[in-house]
Amino acid sequence: MRLSEMLRDFNAAALWAGVTAFVWYVFGAVPLHLAVAGQLGLTMVETSSWVFIVWMSGAVWSIVLTLYYRMPIPITWTIPGLIYLGTLSGQFSFPEIVGANFMAGAIIVVLGLAGIGERIMAWLPLPIIMGMFSGSILVYVTRIVSATVEDVITAGVTVAGYLLGRAIASQHVPPVGLAALSGGIAVFLTGETGAAPIVWDLPTLAMPGVSFSFAAFVAVTLPMVVLAMGLGNVQGLGFLMAQGYRVPVKPVTVIIGINSVINAFLGGHAATVARTGVAILAGPDAGPAAGRYWANLIAASLTVTVALAASSVASLVGVLPRTFVVTLAGLAILSSLQGALEKAFGEKLKFGALVAFAVAATPFAVAGITSAFWAILAGLGASLLGERKVLLAHWRGEEDKA
Repeated sequence: MRLSEMLRDFNAAALWAGVTAFVWYVFGAVPLHLAVAGQLGLTMVETSSWVFIVWMSGAVWSIVLTLYYRMPIPITWTIPGLIYLGTLSGQFSFPEIVGANFMAGAIIVVLGLAGIGERIMAWLPLPIIMGMFSGSILVYVTRIVSATVEDVITAGVTVAGYLLGRAIASQHVPPVGLAALSGGIAVFLTGETGAAPIVWDLPTLAMPGVSFSFAAFVAVTLPMVVLAMGLGNVQGLGFLMAQGYRVPVKPVTVIIGINSVINAFLGGHAATVARTGVAILAGPDAGPAAGRYWANLIAASLTVTVALAASSVASLVGVLPRTFVVTLAGLAILSSLQGALEKAFGEKLKFGALVAFAVAATPFAVAGITSAFWAILAGLGASLLGERKVLLAHWRGEEDKA
C-alpha cells in the first residue's frame, strides 16, 4: 500500500483511539512495573533494561505487523504475567526468572509453529486458570487497604481519584490516570518523595545473569506460557476476528514467542497481544475498520517514548513513596481481578475454580514449586471429582451441561 492510500485511511477516530490506548498503557502498566521491580529487589539498571526492552520490542513489532497486515495488532507484554512474577518475590532469584522467561518464549515459538497452542489452552479450562490467577493476584488488592490505613492522605487521595474516574465512566478518562494524577499531587503537597534523584538520561542497559532450574520451569515458565497465550493471544486475536479481520494466528503467535525471547535478553518477560489495547484500537470507536490500523500505529509510536525514558521510569522506584506505588499498582489491576473472577465463577466449573483460587491465594511451595502450579492441579482434580460431566464435556469440545 502506498503512502497516499495510507493517508486516505487516516481519521480522527483512529487518532484518539491511539492516544487513549497509550494513556491506558502508561497508567495501567508503569505503576505495576515499578511495584514488581521493587518486590523483586531489582537495581535501577536491571529495571531500566526491563522497561526498555518490553516497551521498545512491543512497539516495533506492533508497527511491523500493522503495516504488513493492515490491521491493528497491538503487541505488548503480559500484564497478568508481570503481576504473577511479583508474587514470586523471594522464591526465585532474578537469573532464574530470566531463564524461565527464555524457556517460555521458546515454547511459545514451538507451539506457534506446530499450531497446537489453542488445543493446549482448550485442555486447560479457562475458569480454573482464572481461579488460579485471581488467587495469585489477590494480595495486590488487599495491599490497597493496608496502604490506605497506613497513609490515609496519599493512598486515600489516590483511591478517591480512581473512584472518581469510575464514576465518570468515560473511555477517554482512565480511572487509573486520575488516580495517578490525584495521588501525585498529594505526594507533591505532602513532600513524601524520597531523596534519590530522578535520572534524565537515555536507558542504561545490561544483560542479566541467566540460570535454569526445573522448579522455575514448572512455577514460572508454564504459567507464563498460559498467561501469555491464553489471556492475551486467544482473547486478543479472538476480538480481532469478531471485528471481521482475517487474523494470521500462526505468524502472530510465532512472533510473540520470538519477541518473548528477545525480551528475556534484557530481563524482560513474555510478550502478548494486548487484550485491553485491542479492544480500544480495533473496536468501533476507532473509526472505519479499514483505517483502524492507524490507531495502533499511533499508540505504538507513542510507547517508544516510554522505552527511551526507561532510566527515568526506573529511578521513580527510589523517589515515590511505597504507599503510593503499592496503591496505584493495586488499583491498576482491579479490572483484571474483576474480569478474572467473572470468568472463574461465571457459568461452569465453579468448584474447580474455587479450589484453584483458594490454593493460589495461599503462599506455599512444595519441592520448590509455588502454589500457582498446584492450584491448577488441585482445580482440575476438584472438577474431576465434583464436576466430572462438565469437565469431560469441555475436554471433548461439547456444549457444557450442568
